[in-house]
Amino acid sequence: MKLDNTISACITGGASGMGEATARLLASFGVKVALFDLNEERGTAVAKEIGGIFCKVDVMSDEAVDAGFDKARAAHGQERILVNCAGGGFGGPAKTVSRDKATGEIKRYNISNYQKTLELNLVGTFRCIVASAAGMLTLDPLEDGDRGAIVNTASVAAKDGQIGQAAYASAKAGIVGLTLVAARDLSNDGIRVNTILPGIFDTPMLGRAPEALKASLGAQVPFPKRLGQVQEYAHLAHTMITNGYFNGEHVRLDGAIRMAPR
Repeated sequence: MKLDNTISACITGGASGMGEATARLLASFGVKVALFDLNEERGTAVAKEIGGIFCKVDVMSDEAVDAGFDKARAAHGQERILVNCAGGGFGGPAKTVSRDKATGEIKRYNISNYQKTLELNLVGTFRCIVASAAGMLTLDPLEDGDRGAIVNTASVAAKDGQIGQAAYASAKAGIVGLTLVAARDLSNDGIRVNTILPGIFDTPMLGRAPEALKASLGAQVPFPKRLGQVQEYAHLAHTMITNGYFNGEHVRLDGAIRMAPR
């Protein structure tokens, strides 16, 4: 797929981090970009800077997702690119079950937090894939046969989930498992689906962390010994979008790190 001003894109989680970096990179090629996010102030500012549009979208809501795509398509036409970066967790790290050292009390994982984490990361990603792909099917294929390209965001936690990451690792592993199936489902219609598994990245989630902690985390990476940069995610997303033979793959972007149990 050649990127220019005839192409439009929707990016979930586009107001910050890897989503913002991808939005900026695509916009630099002339792509018309819609940012889906809950942070209206930041999303509006970024959209203004790149000549795009902001859509306030909660990916956990069918109605909000449909309204976001309607607004984006009214402004830019049917998107050929979807990048799913929205995600996160609820309740913080917690073991499946644990025993309080002082009292001996046995604590169970909060199932509500588990369900919400899956709803945000896995179901939210699938919800946006379904809504976007349905629209892409209305498009004529490009010269290379592409109707559209979808890039999802999982995590190395999908492969190396650490202690306390049961919900997050499950959700991200689900995205990995979804990738090939979605690519096969959509193959006859010229829509490609790929997924990036980032390692330890310098995103807003780490923005408030002490520099010493960031340096310690970066030192765990075999090479280069630093945190990943959001622009590196964006460049891999760009490759997945523009390389027409890139399909049904999940790719680690992690400096060769393999996460320890804790």
